[in-house]
Amino acid sequence: MQHKVKVTVIDKKLYSDLQAEFCADPDAGACPCYHVGDEFLFERYGKADDFWHMGLRTLKNDVNNTASVAGKDAFPHCSEAWDAISRYIYTGLQGGSIMRGWMNDERIMIACCSDGTRPVIFKIERLDYKAVYVEGIGCDACRAKIRKALEDIEEVKDVIFRKEEGEKEYIELFLDKDIGDDVIRDTVQRLGEYQIVRID
Repeated sequence: MQHKVKVTVIDKKLYSDLQAEFCADPDAGACPCYHVGDEFLFERYGKADDFWHMGLRTLKNDVNNTASVAGKDAFPHCSEAWDAISRYIYTGLQGGSIMRGWMNDERIMIACCSDGTRPVIFKIERLDYKAVYVEGIGCDACRAKIRKALEDIEEVKDVIFRKEEGEKEYIELFLDKDIGDDVIRDTVQRLGEYQIVRID
């Protein structure tokens, strides 16, 4: 089983009275680094290790079309935010319980940065998946046939075909809960044309 972590900005607050009283710039305003709806995806599989780079290039959905600053090519996450969310991201990437007993789903945590005058609130979510390498995929019709068969498995949330540059194509099979590799292998091989090479 492999793991990714999706971080979503779900709210931003601004305490103007505190900024006016305590900040060097009393009109600093809301945080310019993040916007509600921004999504960041952290991976740690194959050649990817987004945690090591403090989330550089993890911004996948910029709701304001380039208005957001953090997580792009030149700017990792803000240090105030990174202090608050990095431990949950790391735990999720390792497949651990992010916050058992506090959240209603141990794969999720709601956290905020430590800026007391303009905090940003994040949803941190562990995504569980298996990387499935299949031999014999030759076209989009093959992909559609395999996708349909895998989506019929109750625990499967999503099926994504991936190919890194210079690497073999594989399937990211996102799961609500773990299933045995034999279930995946039998489902694909029942189609008759494909062989499972390996499952990570």
